[in-house]
Amino acid sequence: MKSALLAILSLWLLAPATARELGGRLAGDRHVYKTAGDAELALYVYKPPGHKASDQAAAIVFFFGGGWKNGNPRQFEPHCRHLAAKGMVAITADYRVSSRHDVKLEDCVADARSAMRWVRGNAGKLGIDPGRIAAGGGSAGGHLAAAVALMDEFDAAGDDDSVSAEPDAMVLFNPALAIAPDEALPDAYNAEIGARLRNRSHGPVRKVSPLTFAAKKQAPCIMFFGTADKLLAGAEAYRKESTAAGNECRIVTYDGQGHGFFNHGKGDNKHYDLTVAEMDRFLEARGFLPAPRPATGARTGPAKD
Repeated sequence: MKSALLAILSLWLLAPATARELGGRLAGDRHVYKTAGDAELALYVYKPPGHKASDQAAAIVFFFGGGWKNGNPRQFEPHCRHLAAKGMVAITADYRVSSRHDVKLEDCVADARSAMRWVRGNAGKLGIDPGRIAAGGGSAGGHLAAAVALMDEFDAAGDDDSVSAEPDAMVLFNPALAIAPDEALPDAYNAEIGARLRNRSHGPVRKVSPLTFAAKKQAPCIMFFGTADKLLAGAEAYRKESTAAGNECRIVTYDGQGHGFFNHGKGDNKHYDLTVAEMDRFLEARGFLPAPRPATGARTGPAKD
């Protein structure tokens, strides 16, 4: 009897959390950005100390990973806390996933675009500069953060399409950028991705694959990958096409690391710390975070003879 109860408890603890459950556990201010059928979709806003609605802070919206099947907004709560402490409004968003809502890839993209529109449309209330809103995410969430920049045919009915869903920068952690077979990809990659994502979309998967649109004009992008991650090949193909089209797109790699290496709580947090530091430098260079102050006594100009 005891072992049976433990098994049930384990299953409950491992089950994906609902948006309602997460509302009681995440520290950010909860806002419902969309209702889709029975699903009430919320995002969680983390603000800098002393932040006011009259401020014009930069913002970032994170989308969690989980193969568009599982996952929850808690994944990027550490990133949100970190960025809020440094001066950004940082947001982690829920969206529908197949295990809880029986949705397809296009529905996930539509939710992500709705979340971006809600944030930009409410910038005045949130103390956000509507011209400095980044998108971020990991794995499937990295796919969505890129999709909001590239795809405009999956807007949800009822969205105000006069408000742009496109981000002003992209911060992507081992994103799934090539999710359909493509001539730019190795045969083995094409075979595996085709098998994994069969029947996961309403229409042709290539229409929801960021690689299809890599040459489109887009915001500056940084990606973080372990060299042992199979998704790196797709990201490299994406980067090549994006930069050839004149976009700023960079991949930072970490030797021997696999998928999900960047998450807070992974090992000793070494790679969480490394990727967060690189993320900060990217955001600082583009005016999303305040530039770090030089240490006391440090030279701020060229040395004098």
